[in-house]
Amino acid sequence: MTLIRTAWVTDSTAYLEEDLQNHPDLFTIPLTVLLDGKEYSDGIDLTSKQLFEKLKQLKNPPLTSQPSVGAFQSLYEQLAKEYDQIVTVLISGKLSGTVSSSNQAAKLVDIPVTTFDSQILTYPMTALLKKGMELLASGHSIQSLVEQLKQMRDTNETYVLVGSLEQLHRGGRMSGLQFFLGSMLNVKPIISIDNGALSVKEKVRGEKKAKEKILDYFRLAYEKNRFKEVYILYGLHKDQADEWRKQLEEQFPQVDIICCPLGAVIGVHAGENTLGISWFNGLQHN
Repeated sequence: MTLIRTAWVTDSTAYLEEDLQNHPDLFTIPLTVLLDGKEYSDGIDLTSKQLFEKLKQLKNPPLTSQPSVGAFQSLYEQLAKEYDQIVTVLISGKLSGTVSSSNQAAKLVDIPVTTFDSQILTYPMTALLKKGMELLASGHSIQSLVEQLKQMRDTNETYVLVGSLEQLHRGGRMSGLQFFLGSMLNVKPIISIDNGALSVKEKVRGEKKAKEKILDYFRLAYEKNRFKEVYILYGLHKDQADEWRKQLEEQFPQVDIICCPLGAVIGVHAGENTLGISWFNGLQHN
């Protein structure tokens, strides 16, 4: 029986730990950040820290763009020389056109490509990627793997306190009126990601109350589902994430807590003080 060689592809909004960075069959395609006419490849020549420094001196609003169809096509053609199939796990199709670029490129190459829309970003997307690798390694077909990843994906809950309403507004992600009201009244919108899109879950007066509210969502979900891990996502300031981590560790010692930065592309839209929390209700201890 011939072994089917599978290449895995993700995009630069994924947060890859060391073992994934060094994984021989995993390839990352970068998104682009445009700052005053100059293009940077996310994670390659622009880190979050450098981004937030540059944002302070910008003349024009920063922009981000998805990898082109051509970039995917050339990566897939390269991989076709070594592999029999490709599984691609990408940032939500409602937040970026990256999924669409991959789907179009897949039609132009001679290797089967399965593109999976994670409907999420950063570490929760990485968790889906890792689960997919695990399923394939234990003998699941691509079809079964996609079905199981969809089931897991649909149990995700993500809540975010956006660091900069102004950046969301400038990037066209929030209307002027919402921005004006939010900054005037110290209203903190709690943003959730539902079916891959951003929506305002509720508006809370002041940051402290908003954080407490999010921890309430977490508590309720954990009591019901006993999931095994949670992801704390932050813009630039790890100390804010560590504070949350400490609180959760004391109250939920059996949950694995993973803190990770959001990266430059998401930082462009969300701002350096962004703090989020995400988990999969369906990812439980075996």
